Amino acid sequence: MNRLLASLLLAIALPASAADTELNLYSARHYQTDEALYKNFEKATGIKINRIEAQEDALLERLKNEGANSPADVFITVDATRLAKADELGLFAEVKSKVLESRIPAHLRTGEWFAFSTRARVIVYNKIAIKAADVQSYEQLADPKLKNQVCVRAGMHPYNLSLGAAMIAHEGEAKTEAWAKGLVANFARAPKGGDTDQIKAVGAGECGVALVNSYYVARMMRSTAADDRKAMEGINVVWPNQQSWGTHINVSGGGMLKTAPHKEAAVKFLEYLASDEAQIYFADGNNEWPTVPGVKVKNPALERLGPFKADTLEIGKTSKGAIAAQKIFDRAGWR
Repeated sequence: MNRLLASLLLAIALPASAADTELNLYSARHYQTDEALYKNFEKATGIKINRIEAQEDALLERLKNEGANSPADVFITVDATRLAKADELGLFAEVKSKVLESRIPAHLRTGEWFAFSTRARVIVYNKIAIKAADVQSYEQLADPKLKNQVCVRAGMHPYNLSLGAAMIAHEGEAKTEAWAKGLVANFARAPKGGDTDQIKAVGAGECGVALVNSYYVARMMRSTAADDRKAMEGINVVWPNQQSWGTHINVSGGGMLKTAPHKEAAVKFLEYLASDEAQIYFADGNNEWPTVPGVKVKNPALERLGPFKADTLEIGKTSKGAIAAQKIFDRAGWR
C-alpha cells in the first residue's frame, strides 16, 4: 500500500469529533448505486449522512433561500455547468486538502469544487445509413452531407452547453456559431427526449447519427431488455476529435458549502469520494470513469468501449463558457 493511500484511509477512518458526528448532504445525483458509497463512508467514519435529494435547480433555490442558516454541508451534482452555477452563486467554500490535490488531476478541480467521475460526449451512428469516416469529429456533424440525419436533445441542456463551451474554448465563438447553425440545418427532427431516446432513434433508423453521453451507451450495452439490445445492434460508437483536442468530457462532482456547520465531516466526505473504493463505485455503478489516475475498474461495457484521448481543458474554463454557448445555440435555433 503506497504512503498516499495509507494516509487517505487513515484520515477517513479516524473517529469523528463530537461536533462532527453527522453530515448534511444535498445531492442531485439520483443513482441507486450511490447508496453503497454513503453506507461505506458511515461505516468507516462513524459520521451519519443525512441526505436530501432533488433536482439541481430545486436544491440551488433551497440553498439560496436558506442562506446563512442552511444546514447543508456538501452539494453534489452532475455536469460542470451546474457546479459552476453553484460557485457563481457564492455557495462553495475553498477547500484545502492535500488528499484531493494529490489524487484529482488539476484540470478536473477548481479551488472550490472537485470532479469525482467523468463521462464523455460521444457520437453514435447507424451502421447502414452512415459512413464512419463522416462522423469522426463534432465539427463533421455540421457538414451538409449529413442533412436530415442528426438527432440530439435540446440545446439548453447542460450536456450540450458544456460541449458548446468547450468548443468555444478551443475554436472561438465565430466557428462555434457556424458549427451550431450547420448542426441545426442537419436535424432529422426537432430536439426531444433524453440521450437514451437519441440512441434508440439511431438504432431504429429514424436518425443517422446522434450526440449522447457515454454512460447511456454503456448502460444500454449492459441491458438485458430486448429493445435496448436491438437498438445497440444497429449502431457504432465514435470517440470524436481524436486527431485534434480530444473527446469532450463532463463530470459529476461537488464541494463544501460556505455555511457548512460540519466542515470537518464535509472535507472527510469529499476526500472519501476520491478514495479508490468510491472511485470504483462511480465506475461500476453508473458506467463512469474515475477521475483518480490508476484506479482499476472492471466494467465490461467500459472495457468494450475501449481507450480514447480525452479533452484536458480545465473544467473551470469549460463551465464558464456555458452562457456564451446558450446565446450561440439560441441564435442558431437549437432549442
